[in-house]
Amino acid sequence: MHSDAAAVNFQLNSHLSTLANIHKIYHTLNKLNLTEDIGQDDHQTGSLRSCSSSDCFNKVMPPRKKRRPASGDDLSAKKSRHDSMYRKYDSTRIKTEEEGFSSKRCLEWFYEYAGTDDVVGPEGMEKFCEDIGVEPENVVMLVLAWKLDAQNMGYFTLQEWLKGMTSLQCDTTEKLRNTLDYLRSFLNDSTNFKLIYRYAFDFAREKDQRSLDINTAKCMLGLLLGKIWPLFPVFHQFLEQSKYKVINKDQWCNVLEFSRTINLDLSNYDEDGAWPVLLDEFVEWYKDKQMS
Repeated sequence: MHSDAAAVNFQLNSHLSTLANIHKIYHTLNKLNLTEDIGQDDHQTGSLRSCSSSDCFNKVMPPRKKRRPASGDDLSAKKSRHDSMYRKYDSTRIKTEEEGFSSKRCLEWFYEYAGTDDVVGPEGMEKFCEDIGVEPENVVMLVLAWKLDAQNMGYFTLQEWLKGMTSLQCDTTEKLRNTLDYLRSFLNDSTNFKLIYRYAFDFAREKDQRSLDINTAKCMLGLLLGKIWPLFPVFHQFLEQSKYKVINKDQWCNVLEFSRTINLDLSNYDEDGAWPVLLDEFVEWYKDKQMS
């Protein structure tokens, strides 16, 4: 009896060991993609559990003619499928990158105008304006400088360029051309226009000076107010004949407020108000001019 029990245990252990080895072989083949979808069907799974070791082995193992993972045809077919999938993914990825913003492309775009420097200077700026189809004195260039938070007129540093163009999501000339109308739209909003107007004073002045020289001031005022303030031509004429050589920031800001709030006939101008002397003198000069 004892020997019979030992024999049964030996056979059982041998059987279990065989099943374990079969499962290892199955999973190994499955990882190598050499088996059919055995195990996904409940009936086949049940058969695997109930069959004898030799039957299970025969069910799990594919026919010998299919076990040729190294054959040229099979590998070529798999490689072809893999390459096709990769090309499809890669083309999608490249298309997405081209359509989206690329910091690398933006950097390369910058150096088209900066050369070996880390700043776009006057020569590079001239070429840049030519490429985007905008004259350097066009007001949209001032809006662009404002969006880049450029500190010096006629120059864009690398940091200003990357920060500003990233915010605009522009990394090519074409994208910036398509953004010009968006930039111009800021001029139609009173709040943004005021911000741009105030920015223009610091942008245009010499950095070692607190005021703006009169010639630069007239140019910038013409750029910003020339087409929207009917009294600008006579105000420009007043500046031409005045004794003023510079305009400070308080005077600059008050000119905008004056253009927005004072009637064209100056009927609502209060000489006792808080207006700077510059504008008091303009009003007096203009009234005398009308009377003469």
